[in-house]
Amino acid sequence: MNGRAGQGDLFGPPDLSSYRVVCGIDEAGRGPLAGPVSAAAVILPDGFPLRLLDDSKALSAKARDEAYAVIVERARWANEWAWPAEIDELNILGATMLAMRRAFARLGETPDLVVVDGNRDPGLPCACRPMVKADAIVPAVMAASIVAKVSRDRLMERYDWLYPEYGYARHKGYPTAAHRAACRALGPSPVQRMSFDYSRE
Repeated sequence: MNGRAGQGDLFGPPDLSSYRVVCGIDEAGRGPLAGPVSAAAVILPDGFPLRLLDDSKALSAKARDEAYAVIVERARWANEWAWPAEIDELNILGATMLAMRRAFARLGETPDLVVVDGNRDPGLPCACRPMVKADAIVPAVMAASIVAKVSRDRLMERYDWLYPEYGYARHKGYPTAAHRAACRALGPSPVQRMSFDYSRE
């Protein structure tokens, strides 16, 4: 397998060509008031259709779903979580790092290099390079961002079946006016992050 991002100079993509197997790690869901934070680890195979990939936030929901289907079929991947109680205990940064470590452990493979979106090493037992905006320039990280976001969005849609009055299928737990209004009217849901200010207008 090879998750190389390709050649580049100071102003282009990073040169990861000296690494045979590159794993990308990214998260989704740091900002919401409810639900877990999701993290994914992905190693892309040779010949993966890179045209499907981009930062998950830059893709439409349809394009994300299409890319997700190909990633989970053809790549080596894992998705893991840190749950609301863990977010409340550790803070969102600590919980995000925990979810990333869990995703990497579940992947079950030690790559030559892990590229993590952001500026922090989550503490992995291998070579790791944190990289700001990696989800826009490193294909394996783009794939991880897609897996993390699609997985989390689908979980929040399932929560909507359980707690339809909170509107999770629409806002995915993010701090929209409707979400805050529901929390003020009904109180926190069972998947609320209690350490976040969910009740203000």
